[in-house]
Amino acid sequence: MGWLTKILKGSSHRGQYHGRYGEERIWDEARNSVDELTDIEREQLDYVIAMSLAEEDLKGKKVIGDEPQSDEDEHLARAQSDEDEHLTRAHSEEDEHLTRAHSEEDEHLTRAHSKEDEHLTNAHSEEDENLTKAQLEEDEQIAMAIQESLNVGSPSPPRYDSGNIFQPYPFFFPSGHRICAGCNTEIGHGRYLSCMGGVWHPECFRCHVCNLPITDHEYSMSGDHPYHKSCYKEQHHPRCDVCKNFIPTNSAGLIEYRAHPFWQQKYCPSHERDRTPRCCSCERMEPRDTKYLLLDDGRKLCLECLDSAIMDTHECQPLYLEIQEYYEGLIMKVEQQIPMLLVERQALNEAIEGEKNGHHHLPETRGLCLSEEQTVTTILRRPKIGAGYRIIDMVTEPRKLIRRCEVTAILVLYGLPRLLTGSILAHEMMHAWLRLKGYHNLRPEVEEGICQVLAHMWLESEILSPSANDVASSSSPASSSAGPSLTSSKKGKRSNFEKKLGDFFIHQIESDTSSAYGDGFRTGNRAVLKYGLRSTLEHIRLTGIFPV
Repeated sequence: MGWLTKILKGSSHRGQYHGRYGEERIWDEARNSVDELTDIEREQLDYVIAMSLAEEDLKGKKVIGDEPQSDEDEHLARAQSDEDEHLTRAHSEEDEHLTRAHSEEDEHLTRAHSKEDEHLTNAHSEEDENLTKAQLEEDEQIAMAIQESLNVGSPSPPRYDSGNIFQPYPFFFPSGHRICAGCNTEIGHGRYLSCMGGVWHPECFRCHVCNLPITDHEYSMSGDHPYHKSCYKEQHHPRCDVCKNFIPTNSAGLIEYRAHPFWQQKYCPSHERDRTPRCCSCERMEPRDTKYLLLDDGRKLCLECLDSAIMDTHECQPLYLEIQEYYEGLIMKVEQQIPMLLVERQALNEAIEGEKNGHHHLPETRGLCLSEEQTVTTILRRPKIGAGYRIIDMVTEPRKLIRRCEVTAILVLYGLPRLLTGSILAHEMMHAWLRLKGYHNLRPEVEEGICQVLAHMWLESEILSPSANDVASSSSPASSSAGPSLTSSKKGKRSNFEKKLGDFFIHQIESDTSSAYGDGFRTGNRAVLKYGLRSTLEHIRLTGIFPV
């Protein structure tokens, strides 16, 4: 508004010139008044008036002689001539004075108009300069916007969300007859935004999350909604489920993270190398500062899995009887009494080394159908939980296993949730049934595959059974040393987490990538679904392979 102020000052200045001109005109007209005549002029004028009056008097009187009358006329003629000459000089002086006054006035007005024109010229020059600068800045912003839009169209992946891109900031342009896409009213004089295929009042272009106007140089898009970059990051940028921070981008500017295929956890790749603990049962990486039960063999058990964990041989016996009853329901009763022992990892590994037959799922073996005579250390009493969530007061006992049939014992790793322990028992029980029924020298993918089919079937029966949701499992009463927090899932309805845990164990069997346990299960499961369990087993007994 600087240039407008100057124009207004010029107009005021011009008005002052008109006022001064009027004063001069008044002064010029006053020069013709009687008060301004000189004394000589006044005497001459009085004389002329007196002579004129005398002449009027003579006109009314009788003339006595010619000669006096002639002298009088000559005197009057001379007086009239002097008066005319005096009036001529007065008018000449007045005309000269008026000419000089008009000349001075014209010169004064000329200087005033010259100053006014110079002032207006400077004002217009400053206005043109400001408009030029504004246009250059606007052109520069438009060029930047075009460049950023070209960069957005490049094939490089987005930084925050694979389905979204970052748009350049919508720059301001002069308004016209346009309708705001936000409030559907006409955009009047002022600035507006042009983006997302429409035009907006600056206050109407708002973030979809915080509903505040977007005034940043850039904004982000998700679907049809604009976001502040910070709001978009908070809404869409994944946070690590372990450290709770935003997952950082890699050297290429992409968000790289690890995700559990079942639990859908997202975590920084660095946590796979920084010794972040992982539950030995559910395989989840728990958030930082989460409490774990540290088992004496180095395994870590999350507190949710600990809630239904089976910790000693005596506690596992009711579950073992359930598995035997399940097999009886399938017309596959095991007649021999096979010992079942809950053991530590070290005892299980030693038993594997002494076993000549069998196929074992590495790197973690959780169960074993033992065929050889061995001495195995079993857990007699549920251990207590000491300071720092560590196992203490574990009572073990060596057990001499005598071979009375093809199977000497079934061993299961201790400290696993009930559903996982039951699926391991169902798997190892199938090994025992095959050996006791004369299924010898089967290929690993056939024997391990059909055993996984039985473990899968038992888990499904537990998850889908109506009684599983209403009645507590009959594992065993909780030990007084365990405390109520370790036995809640065994008294009353199964917890939602335990149901989810059962689904996870089913998912583990179905998604196993090993040839014996994974491919073998999928081939055997298709055969059972197509021909039934009894026909499939009969085909295996006759041919040693699954029916196609």
